[in-house]
Amino acid sequence: LIYCYRKPKTKRAKRFLEKREPKLKENTKNAMLIKGGNANLTVTEVLKDIYAVKKPFAVLYKKKNITRPFEDQTSLEFFSKKSDCSLFLFGSHNKKRPNNLIIGRMFDYHVLDMIELGIEKFVSLKDVKNSKCPEGTKPMLIFAGDMFDVNEEYRRLKSLLIDFFRGPSVPSIRLAGLEYVLHFTAVDGKIYMRSYKVLLKKSGCKIPRIELEDMGPSLDLVMRRTHLASDDLYKLSLKQPKALKPKKKKNISHDVFGTTYGRIHMQKQDLGKLQTRKMKGLKKRPAEKSAEDGGVRPKKSKSS
Repeated sequence: LIYCYRKPKTKRAKRFLEKREPKLKENTKNAMLIKGGNANLTVTEVLKDIYAVKKPFAVLYKKKNITRPFEDQTSLEFFSKKSDCSLFLFGSHNKKRPNNLIIGRMFDYHVLDMIELGIEKFVSLKDVKNSKCPEGTKPMLIFAGDMFDVNEEYRRLKSLLIDFFRGPSVPSIRLAGLEYVLHFTAVDGKIYMRSYKVLLKKSGCKIPRIELEDMGPSLDLVMRRTHLASDDLYKLSLKQPKALKPKKKKNISHDVFGTTYGRIHMQKQDLGKLQTRKMKGLKKRPAEKSAEDGGVRPKKSKSS
């Protein structure tokens, strides 16, 4: 296979190609939300609500696309190249798999892994009349349940959901900006997705009292089919360039919160020769001085 590279003829095309080139720090991952050829009203509303949560890092395809991702992935790869999206959510509905969602991600414009989920219960944003978070709010992600740590399929689903909803990476955090929570619970073979708005109430001290208000959307999901990448391909997708890897420095360590600790090596000090502040309380007594001289000092004769 020979790849022919054609030089861009305009500056706009050149800028467009430069944005898609590999970078040391990649852009925020965009997601494409695709409606299948036989999607019903429930699946359409789910795609619209997740698009509202994911904006502005999402593209919603309103036209129906007749495709089956588990059988043929060429159309997904075509849409990925067209919209420059590395995440996708495909919704469909049929008699065998009603209210179906397929969430997945791409690597080098090819499907890396995808998981099929069935919708058993859905509460939309419109059904909950509480106030909403502004568009583009970065959510806090919470995962509850042992299955996310024990089962390999659930572990990969957790990684997928983090990739899908994490949003842009930020250098600092503002307390008032922590106002949106996405909670995922895995129990009894089901995955419960809940959305909450964080309310900071007065508590009479510096730390505010925190309350969670249901905001929507809410989904009760069940796992169906999975298409997971091999361990070698998954490790290759996680590979980082050498320029981003932190250089090892002697006697410097970091904890999980990013705090830097340094270790200092000093020679053993003789505390007896340590210079201290001159004060009466630190003066040596005559008995201590005589002990240092090795005997009793002679008495001074009285002068006539």
